Amino acid sequence: MSSSPSSSLPVATRAPGRSLAAWWQALPLTAVFVLFFLIPLALILMVSFWDFNEYELLPGFTLKNYVSIFEGCGNTSELCVTFKTYLSTFKFSALVWLITLVTGFAVSYFLAFHVRSSGVQTLLFVLCTIPFWTSNVIRMISWVPLLGRNGLVNQSLVGLGVVNQPIEWLLFSDFSVVLAFVHLYTMFMIVPIFNSMMRIDRSLIEAANDSGASGWQTLWNVIIPLCRTGIIIGSIFVITIVMGDFVTIGVMGGQQIASIGKIIQVQTSYLQFPLAAANAVILLALVLMIIWALTRLVDIRKEL
Repeated sequence: MSSSPSSSLPVATRAPGRSLAAWWQALPLTAVFVLFFLIPLALILMVSFWDFNEYELLPGFTLKNYVSIFEGCGNTSELCVTFKTYLSTFKFSALVWLITLVTGFAVSYFLAFHVRSSGVQTLLFVLCTIPFWTSNVIRMISWVPLLGRNGLVNQSLVGLGVVNQPIEWLLFSDFSVVLAFVHLYTMFMIVPIFNSMMRIDRSLIEAANDSGASGWQTLWNVIIPLCRTGIIIGSIFVITIVMGDFVTIGVMGGQQIASIGKIIQVQTSYLQFPLAAANAVILLALVLMIIWALTRLVDIRKEL
């Protein structure tokens, strides 16, 4: 039986109201997004084109800041300071991403597939979050008495006769920076991967086993593809945080290792805000390109 025109009228009249209600519900989040994200970014972009001297900012439009950043980079005999700094930043991002990915995947796999009790899963997962109960600075400083020249690790190695003298590169080096990054940000990889693994239908694992697939084949052909969303989300978290970090680089690198975030921090401390803003815009553009490339690998909105 076909419905009468009068019965479809209330639906048509309610549609604009529903649309208006949806807009009102989205308004608070939109206002926060515009106020605390878009407007600050627009101000940074605007300031990056200003001029400055030792005493004040000079509003206007100039490309001098961007030119000075890449000054000398046209020389093909050796890399300029800017390119070397970006390469150093990319190096730390790649190393930390790889180590946190392997560690986070292993921990998530153990929790999701080898711990049968949900209560034990929750307990172990909470234990993984314990380091987040303290600040990043405290967690970084805690490595100093362990890795220092007269620290616990060196004293133990010398006492056991493994080395004849303390190892210098354990602290204030690339090693200590990567170690601190992994310590601080592995949880950002564990959470999304663990969430993806818990959503995997266990019947797919049983089907792979019944088909004669080995453990590695099941891992590579079933589990990893189904965890792709969690891996991409965790990668975005880790890479973007490490790219802009300057506190860890400064503390664990002994103020001797350069990164883009560290350069921006130094420039702001010397009140060179337009130059720092220009560096921030370039860094943001690179990070957005990395995020865009990662999101091409999987449709995060569809998967979630």
